[in-house]
Amino acid sequence: MRYQGIIFDLDGVICTTDHYHYLAWKALADRLGIPFNEKDNNRLRGVSRMASLEIILEKSDKTYTQEEKEAMATEKNDTYRQLLHQITTADLSQEVKSTLDQLRAQGCKLAIGSASKNTPFILERLGLGSYFDAVADGNCVTHSKPDPEVFLKAAEMLGLSPAVCLVVEDAHAGVEAAVAGGFECAAIGDAKDDPRATHHLSTFSDLLQATK
Repeated sequence: MRYQGIIFDLDGVICTTDHYHYLAWKALADRLGIPFNEKDNNRLRGVSRMASLEIILEKSDKTYTQEEKEAMATEKNDTYRQLLHQITTADLSQEVKSTLDQLRAQGCKLAIGSASKNTPFILERLGLGSYFDAVADGNCVTHSKPDPEVFLKAAEMLGLSPAVCLVVEDAHAGVEAAVAGGFECAAIGDAKDDPRATHHLSTFSDLLQATK
């Protein structure tokens, strides 16, 4: 086995909640009279909630206090969490679950490294509540990607050094964070062709080949 631990980003890797994020941010932007579309939403991928809000507010002609911004971020998250109730175990693909099971059977420790504070809730909805050996998320880190903090925290929780862990990411900011933390990275989805990644996955099950 090439790696002792594998750290997965959650959104876009294990499951896809991008659309729910988009709908929640769009509802807030519409209320504030700020133009916001799917292209704008792409800039928010892998970015923390407050940093995402700042990106949206770039197009506003008003200035807001920190207190007002925090209220907006809470409003967005409340909308998002309501939408997340639509997630069920059916949203976890058979390919992802089967690949995770095979990696675990090979003796690999598995962790989540996600900026989302909703990570425990999403994992519970997917039926993966207690599946991972470690979960590092927005509840225990202060810096969002491309800062490597979330991956370093996950490795620490696994009791492993970055040198023996692989990070699986679908965002360029995530690949950058992995490399900055001293990890090898397997890129999938939007980040698949990122030249900084060690492995380029066309599909999730390609991980089995990459970790041999």
